[in-house]
Amino acid sequence: MTNRGKLYSDQGGEVRRHGRLTWFAPEDLDADQRRLHEEISSGPRASGGSPFPLTDERGRLEGPFNAMLVHPGIGGAVQALGARIRYGSALSDRERELAILRVAALGHSEFEWYAHQRVGRAVGLSDVEMSGAAAGTAADSLSTAEDTVLDVVTGLVADGDLDDASFAHAEQVLGTRRLADLVALVGYYQLLALSLRVWRTPLPAGEDVTIG
Repeated sequence: MTNRGKLYSDQGGEVRRHGRLTWFAPEDLDADQRRLHEEISSGPRASGGSPFPLTDERGRLEGPFNAMLVHPGIGGAVQALGARIRYGSALSDRERELAILRVAALGHSEFEWYAHQRVGRAVGLSDVEMSGAAAGTAADSLSTAEDTVLDVVTGLVADGDLDDASFAHAEQVLGTRRLADLVALVGYYQLLALSLRVWRTPLPAGEDVTIG
């Protein structure tokens, strides 16, 4: 199942809903929501230029971020965890993006694939490497660590666990810290994929995507 959603307009043609949710405009937010909106739209995701738009032209949050405004207390904790996973991980940029793309492909999450295919290119992943991540076949250009990352993600998503042999190999290749970060990453992006599906969050206007 994909998370493909729709933009819903009122009779005047103004888009007011984003999938199943209200699409929160900055001027309609309360103080807690405004604070969270600012943390997302001007935090580390925005510094240096995001490869995908965080907001539309009216400043409304795209992707999973709009749903975080429903309950800013929980949404703030979720976005802070995501920022830490993306910008404070022991995984390399390539390892991180391969892992996210594998989670997106296994969960049929169109927005995650759309966004992180662009991030992947920005950190040096080739289209062949990303297509391999989608298919579960490691490209020859991947390092042993990158190949192991894909295997770990596949095991965690498919089985919710790693058997002893897989765990021992992953710990030997990645080390405990990187493996711990990878486990957290898989859980986080599965949470985002669930949110995107439930709220039927659409891609940004004019965008389309094929996973793989």
